[in-house]
Amino acid sequence: MSVGRVPNLADLGLENTKVTKDDKGFIQCNAQQQTEDPNIYAVGDVNGGTLLAHRAFKEAKIAVEAMLGEASAFENVVIPAVVFTDPEVAWCGLTETEAKQKNIEVKIARFPWGASGRALTLDRPDGLTKLIIEPETERILGVGIVGVGAGELISEGVLAVEMGATARDLADSVHPHPTLSETLMEAAESFYGTATHTLSRRGV
Repeated sequence: MSVGRVPNLADLGLENTKVTKDDKGFIQCNAQQQTEDPNIYAVGDVNGGTLLAHRAFKEAKIAVEAMLGEASAFENVVIPAVVFTDPEVAWCGLTETEAKQKNIEVKIARFPWGASGRALTLDRPDGLTKLIIEPETERILGVGIVGVGAGELISEGVLAVEMGATARDLADSVHPHPTLSETLMEAAESFYGTATHTLSRRGV
């Protein structure tokens, strides 16, 4: 059982610096990963937030670039999350739950893996690909995937959200058949009611 994690900052001598911590003990830093002590930068789990290795990698790059005087900042960075269960669960960007909590109007496009030829050949139809779409611009704000290999598939979702792609961009991008990646294209097609392998209606 797990009740959370705390940063391991003991015996670092931080009490002799200007580094500050929040009420949970995590180091506070700015968008360049610089702490209140201008000579100390902090990356990774010691900062709190999403405690993921790939987030730490990105923060480290930003910190080094900032040290070298480059205009780099951890702002509007899309960080994917994966739960390595069976089936896997992966998401990035805005989730449907967050949209409801923040009263953000969105349209949801789904593609069930029971309609995926590749999922059927793998005997793993227990999956779903979901797109969170901004109605007015049709921009993809978030992607959620549950199914075998979801952690491998979510990177395409990160790219779509990061670059501001629209559902039309994704729907018009030809994906190989039969593959699980095809479910992203067909989820986008379902938004327009044109998915090849399932009956669908325009984004709900």
